[in-house]
Amino acid sequence: MGNRSGRRKWAWRAAAAAGLLVLLWGVSRLRGPALPGYEVAAGPMVQSVVATGRVASLSRVQVGAEIAGLVLERRVMDGDRVQPGDVLVVLRARDLEAQRDEARAALAALRDSERPDAEARLRQARADLAQAERELARRRELGQRQLVARESVEQAEQAVVAARAAVEQAQVAARALAAGGAREAQALERLRAAEAALERAVVRATVAGTVLTRGVETGDTVTPGQVLLEIARDAPGEILVALDEKNLSLLAPGQEATCIADAWPGRPFPATVHHIAPAIDPARGTVDVRLRYDPQADFLREDMTVTATIRTGRRERALVVPNDALLGADAGSDRAQVLRVRDGRVQRVPVRLGLRGLAATEVVESLQAGDRVLAAGALAADALPEDGTRVRVTRQPAPDTGNATAGELPVRLD
Repeated sequence: MGNRSGRRKWAWRAAAAAGLLVLLWGVSRLRGPALPGYEVAAGPMVQSVVATGRVASLSRVQVGAEIAGLVLERRVMDGDRVQPGDVLVVLRARDLEAQRDEARAALAALRDSERPDAEARLRQARADLAQAERELARRRELGQRQLVARESVEQAEQAVVAARAAVEQAQVAARALAAGGAREAQALERLRAAEAALERAVVRATVAGTVLTRGVETGDTVTPGQVLLEIARDAPGEILVALDEKNLSLLAPGQEATCIADAWPGRPFPATVHHIAPAIDPARGTVDVRLRYDPQADFLREDMTVTATIRTGRRERALVVPNDALLGADAGSDRAQVLRVRDGRVQRVPVRLGLRGLAATEVVESLQAGDRVLAAGALAADALPEDGTRVRVTRQPAPDTGNATAGELPVRLD
C-alpha cells in the first residue's frame, strides 16, 4: 500500500510539472519571441565631425641669398625663435667691401682735397678778376690822355672778360664740390649703394617666427636666389584637415572644435573652424578645412598629426535612437521607419530624422522618451516581425558613440 501511494504522488507531481510547462509555453506563445531592442532616450545631444589633419603655419618664409659669397657664420638652428632684424647668416663679400672702401675714399677725397682746392681756385680767380679790372681802369685813363695805344686798352678789356669767365668756371666747380652739392651727393649715393650691397652679405630675418629648416652651413658657397633657411611666420596657429565631402553641408565657419595631438594625447586644446575650401579634391573626394587654435598651445610643432572633433550641431533636448533601429534611413533623406513596441505588439512607425551620425540619430517626430524600438539591424530581413505581432523586448546597451561632455549624447561622423 505504501509503495502504491508513493507512486501516485510522483505521478501527480509529474503531471503538475508537465501542466506548468504547458502553461508557461502557452504564455510565452501569447507574449511572443524575445527580440533585441532599445529604449528611446532624451537629453542634450552634440553632433561632431571627426577628422585627422596636421598642424600648418599660415605662411612659410623662405630666406634666400641676394649675392654670391662664402658663408662665414650661421647663427641660428632649427627651432630657434627670431625677430625682424636678427642676423641669420653672414657671407664673405670681398669685392663688395672693396667697392665700399673705394666709395668712402672718394667721398673723403672730395671733402678733404677737391673741395678746398676748388675754393682756393675760386678765390684766385676772383683776385685775378679784380687785378684785371684795375689794369683796365688804369689803361683807359692813360688812353684818354693818349699815353697808351688803343690796342693796349682793348687787350686789358679782353683780360677782364677772360678773368670773369674764369671766376664763373671756378664758382661752378666750387658749387658742385660744396657741402650738399652735386658731386658730394653723387659720392654719397655711390657709398650708400656700396654699403647697401655689402649689407646684403648679412642675411637678416624680416619676420618674427620659428626657424623650420636650414639649408646652409659655415663654409658653403651660396648663389643669388638660393634658399638658406625657412621660417614659420608668427600668426594664429592652424590645423589643416581633409573631410569627406559628404559632411560639407554640416560645416560652417566659427564652429568650435576640440583637438588632440598624437604626441600629447593628454593635452586637448580648443580650435575654431576658420576657412572651408571652395573646391573639392576630385581625387580624394574631400574638402580642406582650416582650424585656428590658441597660440597658448605652444607644445604643437609644424606638421604634427592632430585629431579634430568639430561640433557641427547641438540640441539641448533630443530623442536619440541607435542607427540599427532605423529602417530605410538613406543618406540623402530625413525619413526612416522604426519598429516600435507598445503593449507587447509591434508597430511600424515612420519618423523624421534630425542630427545624424555613425552610431546614433536624432528623431524629431513620432517617438517620445521611454518608447521601445527593436534593433531591426540585428534581424534578418525575412525575420522582421509584421505589424501587430506580439514580441518581448530584450533591452540592449546603447552603442559606444565616443567621448562627449557629461550629460550629452554625442553623434560622431568620421
